[in-house]
Amino acid sequence: MLTKYLARCIGLSMAGCALIPLVHAETASADEMLIRVTEGRSAEISRLNKAALIQEPIARLSGDPAVSLSRMGGRGLEPVIRGQSQERVDVLLDGIRVEGACPNRMDPPTSRLSSALAPLLEVRTSNQTLRWGPITGGQVVATTAAPVFDGSGTTGHLTLGGADNGNGKLVSGSAAAGSDSAWLRLAGGYDEADDYEDGDGNEVRSAYKNSEARLDAAWKADNGFYIKGLLSRQEERDVKYAGSGMDAPKTDTDIMRLELGSPVANGNWNLLAWQADVDHIMDNFSLREPPIMMGMPMKMQTLSETQTRGLRLTLDQSPDARTDWAIGADVETNNWDAERFGGANSDVLTSVLWPDVDRDRFGLFAERFYRVTPELKLGGGVRYDRVEMSAAAADKMFGSGMMAMSAADAYQEFYGTNNTDVADDNFSAFVSSDWRFSPIQSLVITASQSVRSPGVTERYIASWSNRDRWVGNPDLNAETHHKLELAMPGQSNGWHWRPAVWVDQVEDYVYRFETKRTAIVNGMPTEFSDTRYSNIDARLLGVEAQLGWSNGTWSTNSSLASVRGENRDDNKPLPQIPPVQFIQTLGWQHMGHGIELEWVLARRQDRVDLESGQDPGTSPGYGVLNLSGSHPLADYLSVSWAVDNLFDNTWAPHVSRANTDPFNPEAVRVNEPGRTLRAALTARW
Repeated sequence: MLTKYLARCIGLSMAGCALIPLVHAETASADEMLIRVTEGRSAEISRLNKAALIQEPIARLSGDPAVSLSRMGGRGLEPVIRGQSQERVDVLLDGIRVEGACPNRMDPPTSRLSSALAPLLEVRTSNQTLRWGPITGGQVVATTAAPVFDGSGTTGHLTLGGADNGNGKLVSGSAAAGSDSAWLRLAGGYDEADDYEDGDGNEVRSAYKNSEARLDAAWKADNGFYIKGLLSRQEERDVKYAGSGMDAPKTDTDIMRLELGSPVANGNWNLLAWQADVDHIMDNFSLREPPIMMGMPMKMQTLSETQTRGLRLTLDQSPDARTDWAIGADVETNNWDAERFGGANSDVLTSVLWPDVDRDRFGLFAERFYRVTPELKLGGGVRYDRVEMSAAAADKMFGSGMMAMSAADAYQEFYGTNNTDVADDNFSAFVSSDWRFSPIQSLVITASQSVRSPGVTERYIASWSNRDRWVGNPDLNAETHHKLELAMPGQSNGWHWRPAVWVDQVEDYVYRFETKRTAIVNGMPTEFSDTRYSNIDARLLGVEAQLGWSNGTWSTNSSLASVRGENRDDNKPLPQIPPVQFIQTLGWQHMGHGIELEWVLARRQDRVDLESGQDPGTSPGYGVLNLSGSHPLADYLSVSWAVDNLFDNTWAPHVSRANTDPFNPEAVRVNEPGRTLRAALTARW
């Protein structure tokens, strides 16, 4: 195993840097693949206005038909990219990874995005670089822009907003002092909401409270050397989930980030270190009445935490105008620990859900891009990852008497093994070409192999009871994706377009499924479910198309995405595949004023996998109309507004979570809010 000494060294180095306010990152240029963000005032205003009208930053991706958002409650939206989600979607927060602490994914990494600073969001679906790891399902890249001073020594903003449906409230702001070469910024915010109503007027469990505080800074010397840093704290309180049998009264996240770099030779080097700690509590009694059995409250509480330590070193070089290459190495250590307690007083250890799981990852990459002619650019890269995992508490006993057992016992009963030490050697690679075969049209081809080790839940979850059980498989093989994508982007005379087709052939796809079991409850035979994991062969196929036009005042955009997932072992659909989605927008802009009409349509999804336990059934199609706008009131004051779900429809994305309460097993997807009016006032200086 990679030693815990390394994790301690990283932790100590981060602690020593805690006095240096850290930085966020920058946005990547397509050619250099470096994190750089420079943003003008108008772009900043537009971004802040849009951010003030949503509950969490990831919701801004709802306008991309290749992205679906899975809802379990009022917070914690999980992106589904081209039919893949959770462990198959990497989330990079200014270049770093933050793992969630909830075995039921109440806190996906996207819930860590800053609401106060509204980061830029980019969705990557194919390997165009391997420096941040291989892309299996997709990547969400969030980049926090640097403050824009415009010759002044200070800048900042203050936003006040709210929503009628759910009585939402929002206050956020930032204040920065310095210059483009040296600055310090303090940012933070608070938002809360009550339960909202769906289109039928039914109350949906979705209330929450969320607060954050961030301190970041940057300094750049005349010779190009720079240092950036970040300290952040996020606290989520009393978060309700309609799609779960438990709620989250508390989730705390602490992040530290340090970045150093400098020019060298014909490029630059970059060193990034980070630390992230998440503490999470979920239960079924703090925010709801627990179920009653035999006259006794059946309380459940889960205490869980995760720790992440990471270090990445990269070297980028451009020896001539036609060539760019990069090499790098990274190391990351993770620990997950989760225990569930039950009984009338919630003081009996009933499951060791994550049995003190360690994961050590070490990676190396190299890539090169070469412009053969002004019209043709080729690229390629390789990456090696060593992944080692173990469960130190797999032998810890839970339950009592004749029912006492351990996670290792659960693995043995389900899969015939109790060995929790796993090591994977993962090799990933890509080749790409970008050929501009006419002045207005290009052909982009990307072929790749991306390898993913199974996640902590897939390998080690051990939820055990006399009722429904959920057990990971330590014997799972790493998942290998063979991808091919062809796209033809182009633009001319105010028009732009991008048709694309892609295929993802997956070896050892990690498949989650249910088996049924009958047990005697109160003298009666009762059917329960056992959730298991296995490797299968799978294939995903997709088509995407986008067509837009703008003359500076009026604009329109049409986009469509379709994906088909196949379980090739059993010749049936893969679960949780979104239906065909189409989005049409019409916009108007003039002298800072803007209005946009958005029409979102989805086809009925009847290709489902009921045996997986993840698809509660088929889902109907829907059409939703949204209207939004923003208007300047003064040079540094603007108002933004939105009417979501204008016709008050009742609808839910196919991929949204269904109620998994074992005491209320009827699966019902979590509906989206009914008609909601949002408004916000933003001041900038």
